[in-house]
Amino acid sequence: MKTRLIAAGLGAGMALSLGVLPGLAQAQQAPAPAWAQGRPDSMATSSLAPHAPRLTVTPPDQLPLPALKVPAGFKVELWAHGAPGARMMAEGPNGTVFVGTRAIGRVYAISDQGGQRQVRTVAGQLNNPNGIAVRDGALYVVAINRVLRWDGIEGKLDNPGAPTDLTAAFGLPTEEHHGWKFAAFGPDGRLYLNIGVPCNICEYNRDTHALIVSFNPDGSGRRIEGKGIRNSVGFDWNPATRELWATNNGRDWAGNDMPNDTLHRIRRSGEDHGFPYCASNWRDPAIASGPATCSEFAAPAALLGPHVAALGMRFYTGTAFPAEYRNQIFIARRGSWNRDRLSGYDVAVAKLDAQGNVTGVEPFLTGLRDEANNRFLGRPVDVLVRRDGSLLVSDEQNGAIYRITHGN
Repeated sequence: MKTRLIAAGLGAGMALSLGVLPGLAQAQQAPAPAWAQGRPDSMATSSLAPHAPRLTVTPPDQLPLPALKVPAGFKVELWAHGAPGARMMAEGPNGTVFVGTRAIGRVYAISDQGGQRQVRTVAGQLNNPNGIAVRDGALYVVAINRVLRWDGIEGKLDNPGAPTDLTAAFGLPTEEHHGWKFAAFGPDGRLYLNIGVPCNICEYNRDTHALIVSFNPDGSGRRIEGKGIRNSVGFDWNPATRELWATNNGRDWAGNDMPNDTLHRIRRSGEDHGFPYCASNWRDPAIASGPATCSEFAAPAALLGPHVAALGMRFYTGTAFPAEYRNQIFIARRGSWNRDRLSGYDVAVAKLDAQGNVTGVEPFLTGLRDEANNRFLGRPVDVLVRRDGSLLVSDEQNGAIYRITHGN
């Protein structure tokens, strides 16, 4: 893969010519961490860096539940806790909620036991098992490049046994930078996955990365659904039109307000959305090759805010919320790190008109960002519409899941 990294370093020859010890020369050559790739020299002393997730159990009395706010008529409550690093969610046919993680390497199963939630670890020691999907009673777990399937999982939560390993059939890339997956089965029965770009900003093989792809459930029949989508960690289908929609994370180190994270409406398989050349109508100056303007690419359906880390999204398909929320898009915005003033750390709702166009994006669940002190209390990563019409929200930082309902 041809990759042009926007970075610079000292060569070993220069270090030795200056009389630097070999060990020090090696240290000076060490590449910057992945999150710093693309950082301009003018920001070399910046204090901006990713916020490490908390990977231990947070007791219920230490959760930020009192700070959470939802619109009038709604109620938010704690649904489950004790699932460190909780991220992407999927519901099984018997109501079990399966939860993926990243750094902690676990997959949880959360089920109701006499009105209380029991949290089990059904898989562990995996490399970023973020992708979770359920079909015909089978749990699919997608790690960086592994695809595993547990058949009849809800009947054996205490002893899941060995999975069927589909890794070779899917043949996913192995890069870890933006290599974690979101997974979901589409209305066509195919398993859809994201493949993030292995850099912050670079040139790369546009047929292997920055994609949303789909497969038959056995890993055959790979098809590119959307390309030029830098790093989507959430997508869903419009229940009325069956069109695929996806969130996307813009690149870092282009300033506090550039570029926006985006929401994409993918109208046909293979549609090109412009990365690395364009983010919305902004032509990225870091990439000299490619078209001069962004007009040839599909424009985003909506801008979601700079560096907000828009991740899990779902169309609201229930009937328990007021009519104005039905078939609208709920989006978890995990929150910024590459920004002096924090942004995101909430759940927003994108409102669509009858033609499927976004008319606005407004906050729905707030309170996890302490604006006065520029700090955060939690990090929402995914949303899930349950069969009873309630909305679950996973909080990675606190290992908790909140439940939002309407009415009494």
